[in-house]
Amino acid sequence: MMSSLTIYPITNYSFGTKQPKIEKDSSVIQRMERLREKYAQEGVRKSVDAVLVVYQHGHPHILLLQIGSTFFKLPGGRLRPGEGEVEGLQRKMMTTLAPEAEHLKPEWRIGEVLGTYYRPNFENIMYPYCPAHIERPKEIRRLYLVQLPEKCFLAVPKNYRLVAVPLFEIYDHMQRYGPVISAIPQLLSRFNIVKAQGASAATGAEGVVKNEEQPVAADTTLSLHPDQAVMVTEQPPHAPQKDDDFVVDFD
Repeated sequence: MMSSLTIYPITNYSFGTKQPKIEKDSSVIQRMERLREKYAQEGVRKSVDAVLVVYQHGHPHILLLQIGSTFFKLPGGRLRPGEGEVEGLQRKMMTTLAPEAEHLKPEWRIGEVLGTYYRPNFENIMYPYCPAHIERPKEIRRLYLVQLPEKCFLAVPKNYRLVAVPLFEIYDHMQRYGPVISAIPQLLSRFNIVKAQGASAATGAEGVVKNEEQPVAADTTLSLHPDQAVMVTEQPPHAPQKDDDFVVDFD
């Protein structure tokens, strides 16, 4: 029997900004070196990511964070030593997507594990299995399906950009989105996706605005612009995605 996933239209949600999130590394080499140091101190790095699904014009979209012009990542990041996966993912989502006002913070419903990936070495390669010759991977990365509430506020650090990318754009597009994100459509195929009817977006928070629908063309990413109070459609550049697995916070 298939599991069900209820999703809501993107117009149900409101978007704002908050203080920028400072990146600790300026290059992949620095990230790699810090990963090596953390591994020596704490052992295997454990990280969790959230897969958030909405829909637009009847088609499911995944919410991604964009950094710069070519880097995309799922909300999430590194677990603290001894921290549970669900607890850690909730903490990371609060840091990345929750408004600063306490009464506006969403209630994240952490669902099923969609997939597990392994980093065998200090390299930009992750696999959905641990290679047989690797006794101890350097990182274990788990993807969780997170059920969004019917409507809520989402606030993104000013140096990030929140985009809603359709499944048909992500599917088999590893060059742009990397091997983990581009596999999400297959991971979601085992769910019976139920598209709930829309409702008015949440309003009334300072710095948070309501979105209005715009037509979506094929091969289009929806860029959620809180400062313009409109959801803009644009053709994304098809530059190769580089170092996708390292566009994560190693804090």
